[in-house]
Formats: sequence, C-alpha cells, structure tokens
Amino acid sequence: MKKFLLSSFVIATLALTGCSKDDSPTQVEATCNDGVQNGDETGIDCGGSACEPCAVQAEKDGIIASQDDPDLDPTDLKGDVTADVCLTADTVWILNGPLHVKNGATLCIEPGTTIKATAGGTNVYVAIEQGAKINASGTSAAPIKFTSSAANPRSGDWGGILLIGKAPISGGGTATTEVVDLTYGGTTSNDNSGVMKYVEASYTGARINGDKEFNGITFYGVGNETVIENLAVFYGDDDAYEFFGGTVNVKNLMSVNIKDDMFDWTQGWTGTATNLYGLREANYTSITEDPRGLEGDGNLDGNSPGDSGQSNPTINGLVLINGAVIEMADMIKVRRGSGLTLTNAYVAFANPNAKAADFIDLTDSKGDAKGSLVNLSVVGDSSTGLDIADIKTTLDATINVTDGTVPTVSRDLFNWTGYVFE
Repeated sequence: MKKFLLSSFVIATLALTGCSKDDSPTQVEATCNDGVQNGDETGIDCGGSACEPCAVQAEKDGIIASQDDPDLDPTDLKGDVTADVCLTADTVWILNGPLHVKNGATLCIEPGTTIKATAGGTNVYVAIEQGAKINASGTSAAPIKFTSSAANPRSGDWGGILLIGKAPISGGGTATTEVVDLTYGGTTSNDNSGVMKYVEASYTGARINGDKEFNGITFYGVGNETVIENLAVFYGDDDAYEFFGGTVNVKNLMSVNIKDDMFDWTQGWTGTATNLYGLREANYTSITEDPRGLEGDGNLDGNSPGDSGQSNPTINGLVLINGAVIEMADMIKVRRGSGLTLTNAYVAFANPNAKAADFIDLTDSKGDAKGSLVNLSVVGDSSTGLDIADIKTTLDATINVTDGTVPTVSRDLFNWTGYVFE
C-alpha cells in the first residue's frame, strides 16, 4: 500500500512540473511542401493557416471538356466530348455508354489503343457528330481495336461507330440517323470528319428493334476530305459497313462473318471504294433474312424513286467469298435507282455446299438499278460451284462476267489484323 502511494505522488509531481509557466508548448509548423498533412493543414500540403486552399475534386457531369476531366475515365467512358481529347494506349478503355463527339471537338485515339464496349445494350456506341472529327490513326504494327468486354463475346454485344457529316444525300437537305436521332447530310461535298486508319471493330450490331440496328461502321453523309483506310469489321449482327449518302472515299476494307450485308450503301453515296474484301467462314451460320455481299440502293428504302442525286459509287477491287453453308440472298445486289461502276471484282464460294440465291441481281420490286449507270466487270469462279450465268439484269446495264480462279484483291493488305485465312 505504501509503495502504491509513493508512485502516485511521483506521477502527480511530474505532471505539475511539465505544466509550469516557464515551459512553452511544442509547435508543429505546416511546411506545405513535405508531402505530409501536418500542423493545421486540412489536407496534404494544403489548407490551414500557412497553405493554399485544398483543391476540390471535380464531380462527373457527363461532359468531357478537357484531357483531365473526370469524365474521361478509362473505367467508365461515356458522355459528350466538347473539347479535343485523346484516348491513350497505356490503358484499356471501357466504353460504358454512348460517346458523342460534339461539333468543334476532335477525339484522338492513339495507335495501339484498345476500347472494350460493355456488352448487352443498344446504348453503347461512338458517334462523331456533324462538325466533329475523329483522329484514329492506327498503324499496321499498332492497330486500334474496338471490341466487346464480354468473356464470351458475340455479334451484337454493342452498337458500333457512326461518322456523321454534312455531305449531300439523295433528295438534298438533311435527314435523321436510323439509330440515335442525329442530323446528317447537307451541301458540303468536301466535308471532313477526320481520319480512321488501321481500326478494327468486332462484335457490333446491337439491335434496337426489327427495323433499327447498328452496323459495324456507318457513314452518314460523310464528305470526301475524310480519310478512311485499312478498316476491319469482324462478327457484326447487321452490316459491316453502310453508307448513307455522302461522298467519302474508302480504301482497304475487310468484312468477316457478318450476319447481314458485307458492304451496303443507300441514299446517294457517290464515293469510290478501293479494295473491299468480304468473306463468310465455313462454320458461320448466323444470317438475316437476306444477307448479301454487296447491297446498293439509290434512295432510302426505295421509298423516294424520284429523288435527285441517287447513289452511284465506284468500286475498284472487290473480293466476295461465301464459305458458309447457309444460303446468301445475293452475292451482288444493286437496285432502287442506284448505279455502280465495278472493276477488278472476284466472287466465289469456298465450300462445296455454299450457295447464294443469285450471283448478280439488278432487279427489285421497289425499283431496279439505274441500268444506264451500271457497268460491272466481274470474275466469277465457277470451279467453286458458283453459277456465273445466274444474272438478273436490266436492259441497259453493262455486265462483263468472266470465269477465273484468281482473287483480285490481295489478302496481304489485311495482314495487320492478324486474321488467319482458311
């Protein structure tokens, strides 16, 4: 007991001594540059009596207005792009909703960048609106890849890529896009929507309903100052590529295992396509009711046969190969007032059981092709089972079909995709 009392006394004495008026309390000064929250700082090197106020973390608002905007989030990419920004190749970007590039802004995508679209919805896509640009300049060694985020991806997992310009469409004026209600068309033939080079888009084509669906890459009224080269679309639930009017020229486009049309145009497209390569593999069984290699309409859905400025594109270099046993409707279908100049084309089957309802068909219940503007030069490979005499034509069309076995577009143009040809 005595020992306890003594200890208590000593402790009390020490406490009183430490609080004497002769001693000053220890002060910890804020340094504002030591990487530590100290003194009266309210954050690390910020706030308090001696430091600058702490920065307030910006909240997401759905608008991407700068490169350091919180909405430019690699894990949750979506929103309206209103300034020039870049998707960098040092991370995988998750496209989680609609990404609209607005008038005056440019979306840059570095070579080698991968964008994974969240699977399962029609509200996941990229739209380059009128007056906006995309600068997706991949390289053969570092292509840009858009794909699905699904562990087991399939066609239709996400929407696709839409380029929307101010170039003319049939009938003049403007129109509204099929899927996201954006204005396209105008009078600017040399409109510029930017650059797309060495870009892949896979598992596209989400369907909104039976009449509206996304394509892999869609060109709405895109002008001829836009640069489109070396693109590939794999596994699409609708078309690989579709042109709604415009004057854009394209080069080296590949289409593999597309449920509907490999290459499609309508509403007054008058551009030039160089080196198109489309194929369906032997084990591919997905189809719409009328899948085609080429499908060309002069006006939208054949509902405006009197429109001025109907489609009349030029295609120099085309390969269409059907290896699937599921029948295609037509290998080449041109109709509804469209013209077409086609040279260096090759059409074949790659399976003894492959077939198509028609080799070439220029007729349609809503209007035949504009025969006076149709000039086709095609090599048909009868050794593969293709009936090269199966042609439905109009009186004034010029069609020159020869039998041959040599494709007119080299596979080597698409080595950059890594695709292994059968």
